[in-house]
Amino acid sequence: MKASTFFTPEQQEVIVRSIREAEHATSGEIRVHIETSCKVDVLDEAAWLFRKVGMHKTADRNGVLIYLALKERNFAIIGDSGINSAVPPGFWDGIRDHMQERFSQGLFTEGLSEGVLMAGEKLKEHFPRSKDDVNELPDSISFDTNETGV
Repeated sequence: MKASTFFTPEQQEVIVRSIREAEHATSGEIRVHIETSCKVDVLDEAAWLFRKVGMHKTADRNGVLIYLALKERNFAIIGDSGINSAVPPGFWDGIRDHMQERFSQGLFTEGLSEGVLMAGEKLKEHFPRSKDDVNELPDSISFDTNETGV
């Protein structure tokens, strides 16, 4: 399996539409990144990737990365410092638990899409969209660039 082909083009479009819908009501920025495999701690990898793709450069520091490692069947949700300073501990736990349940049912597209929409709902509580809001990050799914297949 390869990250870039795990989801069909139609499934990828469902996820991207969820990102756009989730961001419609918030100034927060949501990205989904999928890797074939993660050889290190998933949270460490997600945090490294968060900076690599420039998510820490949003004006309000309100980016969210949902990172999925396919081979290990593991994922992480990482929020930037602006979010983490405004929300209580365990803020992402409900989303994580919901996604884990959907993934355990083999419903990966639904799990990601619903997780993204849930993140958008939570973000709009703390970071509502303003009239002059601009989309600071791409809505497309990013994939690992060193795919070798597994």
